Amino acid sequence: MNPKTLPVRVGAASAPIHADDSMVIAGGILPAQATGQEGALRASAVVIAQQEKKICLVSCDVLMLQRDLLDDACARIENETAIPAENIMISATHTHHAPVATTLHGYRRDPLFCSYVTHAIVASVVQANNNLQEVDCHFGLGQETTVGQNSRLILDDGTILWVPTEPRFASLTPTGPFDPDLPVLAFKNGSRTQALLFNHSTHNIGARDKNKRSPGFYGLAAQKLEQQLDATVMFLPGASGSTHDFFSNTNDNIKKIETAVTNALQNARKVNLNRLESIKKEFEYTVRPFNEQEEEKAVSYYCHKRRVDWCHNPEDIIRVFRQMRQQLKTQQGQVRKSWIHLCLIGDIAMVGVPGELFGQLASEIKRRSPFPHTCIVELANDYIGYIPDPDAYRLGGYQVWMGLHSFLQPSTGQTLVDEVIHMMNSI
Repeated sequence: MNPKTLPVRVGAASAPIHADDSMVIAGGILPAQATGQEGALRASAVVIAQQEKKICLVSCDVLMLQRDLLDDACARIENETAIPAENIMISATHTHHAPVATTLHGYRRDPLFCSYVTHAIVASVVQANNNLQEVDCHFGLGQETTVGQNSRLILDDGTILWVPTEPRFASLTPTGPFDPDLPVLAFKNGSRTQALLFNHSTHNIGARDKNKRSPGFYGLAAQKLEQQLDATVMFLPGASGSTHDFFSNTNDNIKKIETAVTNALQNARKVNLNRLESIKKEFEYTVRPFNEQEEEKAVSYYCHKRRVDWCHNPEDIIRVFRQMRQQLKTQQGQVRKSWIHLCLIGDIAMVGVPGELFGQLASEIKRRSPFPHTCIVELANDYIGYIPDPDAYRLGGYQVWMGLHSFLQPSTGQTLVDEVIHMMNSI
């Protein structure tokens, strides 16, 4: 049989992630609580099979997930489905409205919630693997230019904007690119869509009701599309480390994403999945050394000068960063290992990176990629904090203040990019 005509089977499913009002909500600097929930918090899985080879993509409605939990989930999936762990990519949608799965800022990992997340991940993959059907693949490259922008804007005193309080900040000079691409990958059985994946590159902050748990505007859009298509719809987060949506309404964003996905699907072309590959590779990174006095000065200056409503008392925010640095003090210079992951679905490359990647680095991966279509999937298989480009460390700002959210050597991002390109060229 000609390799270009090898049949492809796909299965998809979602499983709920249990949460309740007693659980602390992640996403801010200080711990928060929620009463009730809008939409569902879910783990969604798509299994793609060609002959004996299978790869699996999973998306979870949480802020981020670390390697120990995800390695365990992959081992359980392999045991139950025989899908190799190295062929499983699990990402977090980065909703800022779900309970704590990773210790960060002023809150600690909730072991009970993590057990619910793991259970949902495994259950979604097992069900998806049991639902395999022969399908055709369709790919469309859409755009959504108004949901998000480069958020690291240069202020009048040379500092970098963290959170805006006035619309005038929208006119300031950005420090890097914003990627508006919205790729859509749909699997169809005849005229029926069985599963759909979409990817976009803005922080998933925004609930209809900020006092409720929520999958965020991307998750809410995915669930609306799911009702319309009667198919599993999964959001995979793009490189959003330097991209936020500051001024749009959540309902507007849901509608915009829904429209962009629908338009991309309508214009999608049928593609032959003549290749199905997965490379999941360890890479080393180092916890950077830091100067306590300089870090204290940068955080204190910004929090006092740019005091905003969400800060409450700026000293509370300053204290959180001070405590994180105290925790990292003995870890300076420590060498650690994480994952980078490349899934090749026909001529579509899915690049999994284990943190919040800056747009400049994502643009370089796309530019240097040997494949016609390249999608960045951040927060995949681990969480190692923000992954900035080298210039960002010189400019400063929240994303490079030392803490559990940002502890990499300045060269780490470029090293990761080079390693990804090497992996691409190797296949």
